[in-house]
This record gives sequence, C-alpha cells and structure tokens, in this order.
Amino acid sequence: MAVDLNMNVLVVDDYKTMVRIIGNLLKQLGFKNVDDAADGGEALGKLRAGSFGLVISDWNMEPVSGLELLKQVRADDKLKAVPFILVTAESKTENVVAAKAAGVNNYIVKPFNAETLKGKLQAVLGPF
Repeated sequence: MAVDLNMNVLVVDDYKTMVRIIGNLLKQLGFKNVDDAADGGEALGKLRAGSFGLVISDWNMEPVSGLELLKQVRADDKLKAVPFILVTAESKTENVVAAKAAGVNNYIVKPFNAETLKGKLQAVLGPF
C-alpha cells in the first residue's frame, strides 16, 4: 500500500531549530502536512484533537519527555496505532530497550540527514 504523503505528521521538539529541520526534511521527502508541538503535553492535545498518521518526537523534553508522550499515546485507544518515531542524541542500550518496551516503531539518532530519515520512515510506513 502506498504511503499517503498527505497524512498529517506531528513533529514534537522543544528546540525550534530541530522542528524546522525535521519539517523541511519531511517536505523534501514529499510530505505535505507537517504540524509541530513544543513538548509532549502540547503534542498530546493536538493528537487527541486531530488526525495524525505519524509522530516524530524528540526524546529529551520538559515537562513531558518523548518517552512519556509515547507511553501516553500507546495507552490511548484512539491513538495507540499511530506510528511513532523517537529522535535522540543518545544511543544508549537502556534507552533503546525502554523505547521498544513502550511501543516505539523506530528511533533516529542525531545527527541525521534526509536519507536516514527516509529509511526510518520507510521501515515504519512502507515504501514511498
């Protein structure tokens, strides 16, 4: 099944520059509808109010981390099937284990480029 490039994608990061970078990469890859949130709490509100086909979230945010957001998304019957990718600067084994246990679909270690992002997206969403 083809990936719907018109789906709503939510980019969650407390660092505006990172939101812009990921948003630009997604647009380069053909995604048309990219929204953003500055932390997990704002993201959860947007997810519950809208219809998103993918979440790309930073791990380290205050007050609600990306991992905590992931757990809340997975615990919500309406949202639990939404593909979720965590972005982190650390590739510690315990982080990967915690993310997998919480139900992450994939994760990306910073820094990364459009090619890396596309590979991660294809692993989660399928080819596009």
